[in-house]
Amino acid sequence: MPSLTALAGTATAAFSAAVLVAPAALLTPCGLDVTASSRALVRMVCARDVVLGVALATAPAGRLRRRAVAGRVAADLTDAAALAVALAGERRRGLVSASAAVWGLVCLTAGVLDERAGR
Repeated sequence: MPSLTALAGTATAAFSAAVLVAPAALLTPCGLDVTASSRALVRMVCARDVVLGVALATAPAGRLRRRAVAGRVAADLTDAAALAVALAGERRRGLVSASAAVWGLVCLTAGVLDERAGR
């Protein structure tokens, strides 16, 4: 059975790749305008997240996996904070910001559980 971190990484990479292809799938639920600029920004973030997801999915147990988890968590928490600021006053602010933070917490939890289980 693959590690929980590998599963979280695979989910991250798959979700990010899908949004990379169709940025409106993320922009519209966030209540953001779908423009050339917003699509470019989403694609930039999703490209980063595909790389981080692949790193999580393929990193061997130990130091490399811990670093991959740390990178993913840092990226997601930074995204959550940036979205909270950018969407100040918007109805969807909490949900959008929380969803970014939850991805990071899922990856962190997976990493911790894998470490404890010796995976």
